[in-house]
Amino acid sequence: MLLIDDLLLLPFKGLAGVFKKIHEMADRELSDEDYIRERLMELQLRFELDELSEEEYIKQEKGLMARLDTIRKVKEEV
Repeated sequence: MLLIDDLLLLPFKGLAGVFKKIHEMADRELSDEDYIRERLMELQLRFELDELSEEEYIKQEKGLMARLDTIRKVKEEV
C-alpha cells in the first residue's frame, strides 16, 4: 500500500519541489545584493555594446539601484 501511496503522491511532491525552487530563485533576485550588482554590471555592458538605449539603461539602472537600496535598508533594520 505504501508504494501505491508514494506513486500517487509523486506528482504533487515534484510540483512542490518546483515551487520551492521558484520561491528560492525569486527570493534571491529580490534580496541578494551580489545578484543585483551582477545585473548592474550586465546592464552597463549591454549599454556599452549599444544593445540598450540610454533611456532604457537609465530606467533599468534606477530600478536596480532602488532594489539595492531597499535591500541595504532592510539589512540595517535587522
